[in-house]
Amino acid sequence: MDAVQIENLSFKYKDQSSLIEALSLQIGKGERFGIFGPNGAGKTTLMSLITGLLPYQQGSIKISGKELTGHKDDVKKIIGLVPQDFSFYDDLSPEENMEFFGAWYGLDKETIRVKSRDLLRVMGLEAVARKPVKTFSGGMKRRVNLAIGVMHTPQILFLDEPTVGVDVQSRNAIIGFLKEINNQGTTLVYTSHQLNEAEDLCNTIALFDQGSVIVKDTLANLLQQHQQDGLEGLFLELTGRSYRD
Repeated sequence: MDAVQIENLSFKYKDQSSLIEALSLQIGKGERFGIFGPNGAGKTTLMSLITGLLPYQQGSIKISGKELTGHKDDVKKIIGLVPQDFSFYDDLSPEENMEFFGAWYGLDKETIRVKSRDLLRVMGLEAVARKPVKTFSGGMKRRVNLAIGVMHTPQILFLDEPTVGVDVQSRNAIIGFLKEINNQGTTLVYTSHQLNEAEDLCNTIALFDQGSVIVKDTLANLLQQHQQDGLEGLFLELTGRSYRD
């Protein structure tokens, strides 16, 4: 059974032409799967549809075999989301944020306490665990964002630009942590403009443009097929070099 199975998915915003049309895509369990494409290709919209933030108008999205429509509560328990926009309360501390979101995930107090302690240690946030997040640097906020997204040990973790605007140390810490949880069984679905980072993290990629998947394969196979030595060159060859403002 695939972690994510999308069949004939279509979506458009009100008074706009179709952004996603008849899209089919499968993501296997345990993969580190990257979704890439130019600005405006529909990547963030696709992530919002897969995670239930947007209702889809046609087609099917199954998460671990369960149709998302009609099973949102079940799906919520097995997926995590680390969005590009920060998803925490600025005036609260990391501890308080994790307590709030842990309860939202349905975790008991002892589990929240243990998970918060462990994640704050792994993310290098123990010393600031009780300070307001609004006083943090961008890299620290990204690490809080990630910690919240994995509080409930999701089977599938969706990541939309998880390292945008962070320092090298925070980026290395975040990517290292993601590889570790993937080794423990968590499927990663990732999108970013950081193509060098993507080469390091992703073992399978889909290039997405104008609402459709152009190619999907392992990165190694795609680089060999298109005689490229990196994801940036492959990206430009398949999506073009013109501006996408």
